[in-house]
Amino acid sequence: MVLIIFPWLSVLFIGKRSFKRFSFTGIFIIVFEILNHMYGKKRKWWTFYGRSNSFLLNELPFSIGPYMPVTLWLLKLSYGNFKKFILLNAIFDGIFAAVVMKILKAMKIIRLNNLNTLQFFFYIHYKAYLLYGIQYWYENMKDRHIYLLRHKWLHFTTRMR
Repeated sequence: MVLIIFPWLSVLFIGKRSFKRFSFTGIFIIVFEILNHMYGKKRKWWTFYGRSNSFLLNELPFSIGPYMPVTLWLLKLSYGNFKKFILLNAIFDGIFAAVVMKILKAMKIIRLNNLNTLQFFFYIHYKAYLLYGIQYWYENMKDRHIYLLRHKWLHFTTRMR
């Protein structure tokens, strides 16, 4: 439960404007991450200790908990500077893969099976490139939509004269 609540509480400090700007990409990553977790579970890349084999209890909290809030924060802090975005993601993903996963293993929550730490890092890090691309596409589509609406409005008002 802490895995879900704590990251979402941090979103209260991100600002309404940033939340609206980056929420499309945040929602995208939740859906994409659920699909990734389903694939990873099928491939037995990890095992949850002493729990039922339930996706809802095991993988889903990781999907809906930290991924969207972290995505929102990383985009807020670095969008517009691709190198900074990738570096921040690499740092965060490296800490998660090397440190947090060891802590979760020591706490007997989850352990990696068919992936080593470096492979797990790449499993979580490749999504950074996808995230930046989705946000870039979304902002360009939004800008085009606004341009078209303004252009149509101007065209409409000049015809009225």
